[in-house]
Amino acid sequence: MKLFWKILGVIALIILLVLLIGPLLYPVPQLTGTFPESDLADPESRFAEIHGLTVHYKEMGQGEPVFILLHGFGASEFSWREVVEPLSRQGRVIVYDRPAFGLTERPMPGAWTGTNPYSVQGNIELLDGMMDELGVEKAILVGNSAGGDIAVAYALEHPDRVQGLVLVDPAVGSGRGGGVPPWILPLLKTPQLRNIGPLLVRSIAGDLGNETIRMAWHDPSLIGQHVYDGYRRPLMANNWDKALYEFTIADNPVNYTDRLGELAMPVLVVTGDDDRIVPTESSFQLSKEIPGAHLVVFNACGHVPQEECPDQFMDALQGFLGDVKG
Repeated sequence: MKLFWKILGVIALIILLVLLIGPLLYPVPQLTGTFPESDLADPESRFAEIHGLTVHYKEMGQGEPVFILLHGFGASEFSWREVVEPLSRQGRVIVYDRPAFGLTERPMPGAWTGTNPYSVQGNIELLDGMMDELGVEKAILVGNSAGGDIAVAYALEHPDRVQGLVLVDPAVGSGRGGGVPPWILPLLKTPQLRNIGPLLVRSIAGDLGNETIRMAWHDPSLIGQHVYDGYRRPLMANNWDKALYEFTIADNPVNYTDRLGELAMPVLVVTGDDDRIVPTESSFQLSKEIPGAHLVVFNACGHVPQEECPDQFMDALQGFLGDVKG
C-alpha cells in the first residue's frame, strides 16, 4: 500500500510539474505577415505622440462642437466610417484608435513608464492628452460599447472638458471590454499564461472574429466583405496578439458605475432593439441611473447602430445637439 501511495504521489507531482512548466516551455509560433502600424495607414491617417505613445487618428470638419468618437472592444476608428462625414457637417470630428486596437502603437510590458496604457486610467490619460495635443478645450464624447465606458470615466474625472455624452450601446462598467472577471486576473498574469495567452487570443482573427461581427448586427446579411476586411486590417499589425492579451489582463480597480449620479452634462443613451452583445435592457437601466439622460431605441438594429443604422443614429444625434447647444 505504501508503494501505491508513493507511485500516486510521483504521478501527481509529474502532472503538477507539467501544468506549471509545460506552458512556459511551449514554443508559441511567431506571427508572420505583420507590419508596422504606419505601413497599414491610408491617406487620411494621422499620427500623434501622446505620453510617449504613437496614436493613430483621423479628423474631419472644423469649428464647434468637437466630437470625439471612441470605439469598442475589437474595433477601431473604422467602426465610425458611416457617420464621420455627416457629423463633420455639424462641427469638428476626431476619431482615434485606442491602445491595443487599430493602428495605434502597441507597447509591450517594460516599454512604458507610469500608467498602463491598456487600462481604463491609461485610456483616460490618453484622451486628455489627445485633447491637449489637438487644441480641444471641450468635446462631445461619443462612445460605442466599451468606448462608452471610457467616455463615462473621462466625464467623471474631467467634467469641465465634456460638453455632452452620447453612449452607444454602452458597456459601462466593463471598460476592459473583454468581459474577464477580476478574480481570474491573477491566473491570467502568471508567466505560464502570459506565454501562451497571445496564442489563445489569435482566434479572433478567424471564424470567432467573423462570428462576433455578425452577432453585433441585427441583420448580418447587410455586412459586406469590406466590413470584414476593415476589421481584419489591424490584425496585420506587429504584436497585435500580445497587445490584445495585455489589454485583457490590465488592472482596472476603479468602478465608475457607483458615480453615475455625478454626471451633470447632457447625456444621450442610444441602443439597438436587438443588441446581443450588451443587452438592450442594460441601456434602459443605465439611462435611468444617469440624471436627466435621454434614451433612444433604434428599430431593427444591433450593437453597432453607427454602422448598421447610420440614418437613425444621425437623427438621434441631431435632436441631442439641440439640448447641448441650448
